[in-house]
Amino acid sequence: MEKSLLCFHCGEACPDHSIAIGDKSFCCHGCKTVFEILNTNELCDYYNIEETPGITPKQDLVSDRFAYLDDETVRQQVLEFSDAKTEKVTFHTPAMHCVSCIWLLEKLHDMDQRIYSSLVNFPRKEVSITYNPAEMKLSETAALISSLGYEPLVSLDTVSKREQSTAEKKLYLKIGLAGFAFGNVMILSFPEYLSRSGAVDPVFKMVFGYLSLVFSLPILIYATKDYYASAWASLKSKTINIDVPVTLGIGMLFFRSAWEILTQTGVGYLDSFTGLVFFLLVGRLFQQKTYEVLSFERDYKSFFPLSITRKINNVEAVVSVSKLKPGDRIVVRNQELIPADSVLLKSDAFIDYSFVSGESNPVAKKAGDFIYAGGRQSGTTIELEVIKEPSQSYLTQLWNNEVFNKPRVSTLNKLANQVSHYFTFGVLAIAIVAALYWFQFDTAKGIKVFTAVLIVACPCALALSSPFALGTALRIFGRQGLYMKNTEAVEALSKINTIVMDKTGTLTEARQEIIEFSGDSLSGIERQMVRSLVHHSTHPLSQKIFQALDIAPSMTIENFEEVSGQGIRGESQGHLLKLGSGKWLGLKPEQIDAEDMKTRVYLSIDGKPKGFFLIANIFRKGLRPLLNDLLKRFKLYLLSGDSEREKPALVNLFGNESDLYFRQTPEEKLAFVSSLQSSGSHVLMVGDGLNDAGALRASEVGIAITDDVSAFSPASDGILTGKNLHLLGTFIRMSKATTQVIVASFVISIIYNVVGVGFAVAGKLSPLVSAILMPASSISVVAFTTFTTTLRARMMKLT
Repeated sequence: MEKSLLCFHCGEACPDHSIAIGDKSFCCHGCKTVFEILNTNELCDYYNIEETPGITPKQDLVSDRFAYLDDETVRQQVLEFSDAKTEKVTFHTPAMHCVSCIWLLEKLHDMDQRIYSSLVNFPRKEVSITYNPAEMKLSETAALISSLGYEPLVSLDTVSKREQSTAEKKLYLKIGLAGFAFGNVMILSFPEYLSRSGAVDPVFKMVFGYLSLVFSLPILIYATKDYYASAWASLKSKTINIDVPVTLGIGMLFFRSAWEILTQTGVGYLDSFTGLVFFLLVGRLFQQKTYEVLSFERDYKSFFPLSITRKINNVEAVVSVSKLKPGDRIVVRNQELIPADSVLLKSDAFIDYSFVSGESNPVAKKAGDFIYAGGRQSGTTIELEVIKEPSQSYLTQLWNNEVFNKPRVSTLNKLANQVSHYFTFGVLAIAIVAALYWFQFDTAKGIKVFTAVLIVACPCALALSSPFALGTALRIFGRQGLYMKNTEAVEALSKINTIVMDKTGTLTEARQEIIEFSGDSLSGIERQMVRSLVHHSTHPLSQKIFQALDIAPSMTIENFEEVSGQGIRGESQGHLLKLGSGKWLGLKPEQIDAEDMKTRVYLSIDGKPKGFFLIANIFRKGLRPLLNDLLKRFKLYLLSGDSEREKPALVNLFGNESDLYFRQTPEEKLAFVSSLQSSGSHVLMVGDGLNDAGALRASEVGIAITDDVSAFSPASDGILTGKNLHLLGTFIRMSKATTQVIVASFVISIIYNVVGVGFAVAGKLSPLVSAILMPASSISVVAFTTFTTTLRARMMKLT
């Protein structure tokens, strides 16, 4: 495509020069309008930051579709701040993608003087707008950014997720506090490390000890309280988790140090205490830190719109979806979602259920037909009567299944807790035996040995192995397009032995097809006539053919007619064109070739068959090598909500027809996964739609495939970008390698504990030995797990 035929605003291909301003061509009137807005406000520097940075507006710029935001109930839920002179709202804008977007969205006040300021949070793809409510409506702020191509995503669950957890902020505060104390206590301890016995002035020694105690008290009281709470909860339930010996060790470390400092019998081990707490908290952050800009807990509310057009006495009004009741008449336009189970009142509809049922082709509906919630209308505006409230619809019933309340269990955490059970009793036994031995010679030394064993045997290094190894893998996966919910999901991935896959949108490219014409070669004039004919149709297949024919639709069409479920016809240049099913065109059965079950749209001109347009899904890059690799190591199944028309191609890919299941409902997919688990399988489910949500949640690991991580994807343990599906086998290998690294680090941790306990039992655990041995064990385990995990990833070409 020539440079001159690329849209000046968004860079998409322009069919011709018909939409232009001077020498600047645009692909649609939406892009042209955005350019005019920017040009009027002297903001065309936007185009100088990056080439063709714009986004094509998805809907008409003049629209009242945001009027629902002015409803007082919705306003109270959406607004972050409101008074007589100022209101602030934050919108999620998935289309934001570059520096130019940030520049433009932070210049909103230059376009509309009613806006005081706008601030972008690029990682979260959010823009916060502060404006004058006396002059501007909330709906107008949404309409303004939508007119620029950054339509805000406001769904049913958006308004219920305004509260932000402060847990992570508290963790950062604890880490900062522990790091500050660790650094200062180390400085205060250096004179003792580097001096000969008795060389430090007693006054300085006392002052330094008291200062160290002051720095350490907040660590004991605030920074470690989560460990105390976890250990206490474990003991109350008559079990011992990893936090019990950790709490015992760091508690004994502090109190013995405090005793030595206050009685002037020693300098204590507060440097080791603050250092260990610091490393433990960093490990917890490393484990908990995940991709907070993504949502892994989405349900139907995330998918449904917040508003819908309701019609009462022929008057249309935009209302909140939550206010819909049975009997309401609603208006649904092209590409809008149907939010509740309804009956089609008049006209024909083409409902795209691909994200709900997995059926890749739109379903034709007639007046009186029942339409399930979640379908997307493709074509002209339709009217429906609501049968059930949105919360009672067929689609939403899936979320009532008990599987959505099933807790996840971490096997490595279970292993660590089992080890800690024996570890705790073993350490106590060694400490008691060692103390009884030394009591025969020196009671004071016996007490010191007892406390020293508990101090040095703190399993902190053991507790650091898992979070740092799994956390490293989590970040490596993220750089390659797999965003796991947490480290437990990475661990669970290493245990799977069965993989279940969806087809539509998972194995195939979302909303992309190969469209080819098979038959007599069409002349340029014939191609123009066909493109002009389909240009008049709202049927999804007609729209696909229109996009595939790269020629201007300049022919006039007369006597156009669209026959529901059959096809379209019209006259152009004195010729009769018919496009549709072979039966409707009057073809004989032997002329209708459907051997490979792909979608065919037949064409005749003046009653003479010319051939057919073949429409087929595109399988994702690298799918065959991926499936060949997975079939060698795992039991593989396909569960598709689609029909069997692509079954021959899928049998060729999967190899076993008995493992392929079609026309599967969401409940059937969930039941299938549950049956595999009941037979002992550890299941990985890979899907992309709402119909996969139950199976994704029921499986040990559920991975949602998407071509845009900011767009909607069902609840899952991980989100994988579609272009990197071919790396799935490598991700599983990497998760298994990571668990091997953790086991190796467990061994290293145990060796350190054996050496440390040896010093303690012998009564030789001096502050210097403790200061070297204990931080060294933590640092070496962290370094080993991080380096080895990264090295394994590099060997697998993931870095």
